[in-house]
Amino acid sequence: MIQVVRETNIFFVRKLKESVRQIAWVISGLMTPFLYILLFSPLLKKLTQPAMSTAEVLDMFVPGILVLLAFGSGMGAGWLMVFDLNSGVIERLRVTPASRFAMLMGSVLKDVVAFLIPAIIVLSFSSLFGYEINMAGIVLQLLLLSILTMMVSAWSGSIGLILQDVGGVAAVVTSLQLPLTLLAGILLPISFGPKWLQALAHINPLYYGVEASRKLAEGSIVNQSVLVGFIVIVVVTIITLIWSTRVYNKAVS
Repeated sequence: MIQVVRETNIFFVRKLKESVRQIAWVISGLMTPFLYILLFSPLLKKLTQPAMSTAEVLDMFVPGILVLLAFGSGMGAGWLMVFDLNSGVIERLRVTPASRFAMLMGSVLKDVVAFLIPAIIVLSFSSLFGYEINMAGIVLQLLLLSILTMMVSAWSGSIGLILQDVGGVAAVVTSLQLPLTLLAGILLPISFGPKWLQALAHINPLYYGVEASRKLAEGSIVNQSVLVGFIVIVVVTIITLIWSTRVYNKAVS
């Protein structure tokens, strides 16, 4: 176990250094949630009568944006994996005795950091416009969404290993990203939609992450949505990590 932790740390630091050298992509990814907050959230004020205040809009909107940020931070792993394949990195790793699980987790934990830093910046930025910060809720919210990032990152990286092609990864990601995010109620609560849409959302793990995220943002920690959200996200993440480890064992052998 200690050896696996050491190896994970080695791969994590390597991936982190790669991200620092690609700072333009980090800034680009950070711009998306800011643009949503600045350009989309004002439109939500007119959805209710009487119109919501800016603080009320942010209370509803920011938790969904954090889920979108967690999803996006993990989804890029597939493209990076294809780059490692094409540049010969994976070929060189075939001869290392290091645990394949450590290779997987090094990349996954890097994506968690890539989520946490922008998430804290978004929360700080939103608080300037009246978004209420509940520390206990925020800590649990970031923990939940970090686990979500792990799930998405492990899945995306494994898809990159299986398909070994940028075009193939792009096709899979883009075909799933829009329906998953829309059915999660990231931009607008699913409760605004018709009954059939609400029923369809329950097969989407992201939906439970969004619902739990909104409750935690309110400071409602002891809540059924929070409990269900953690159970669903943790269980799906464990299943994904087991499957991804098998993919890594097969691909890097």
